[in-house]
Amino acid sequence: MSESISARVGRIISGGLNAIVDAMESAAPDMVMEQVLRELDGAIDEVRAELGRVTAGRHLASSRLAEENRRHSELAEQIRTAVAEERDDLAEAGIAEQLDIEAQIPVLERAITESAEKEKELEGYIRALQARKRELRAELKRFAESRAGAATGANQATQASGEGVGARVARAETAFDRILEKQTGLAVDRGDVGERKPKLVELEELARKNRVAERLAALKTDSGES
Repeated sequence: MSESISARVGRIISGGLNAIVDAMESAAPDMVMEQVLRELDGAIDEVRAELGRVTAGRHLASSRLAEENRRHSELAEQIRTAVAEERDDLAEAGIAEQLDIEAQIPVLERAITESAEKEKELEGYIRALQARKRELRAELKRFAESRAGAATGANQATQASGEGVGARVARAETAFDRILEKQTGLAVDRGDVGERKPKLVELEELARKNRVAERLAALKTDSGES
């Protein structure tokens, strides 16, 4: 049985950053980092795909509800005409169809409500996963900086030993930096570890800042500030 979206998100969010860093220190860091970030990105993609399906379902139910309401109103007019023309048989047929429509409307309304609630839940999952990714980026940046410092010390200690430990560490750092930049957008410079954010990361951060501003405005309103 495959893991549910909620269980997967909960497991990823509850995982400890220290455990990830410990694993990176004791194993091949590029492999550990690829695995962690791949699961994060995979979870975000999975939640977004499910959100797309739920949103499409809600739009479909909303269209169906609008059509059923339109048909119900149309039948009401036709039934009045049939009654005026003393065509009770036609009026009865119209009323029977109205009853069928009335039986479906609460089901459609409930489906729309449940879909809207599910959308909010999934959007919350995406925000939580993105926040987790920001935390991981920050931790990876600190880890890269600590490795840079360790490499400097190793190089100074082994300058006279040719290939030695320093050269091997340097090669390992190159692989680490390549994966770090590829997976997180962090461009590592050994003199100055900087961050190069892709456009999507910028977009997510902008949306997050807007949510912060909206919450601050709401708090000010609640406290009576203008």
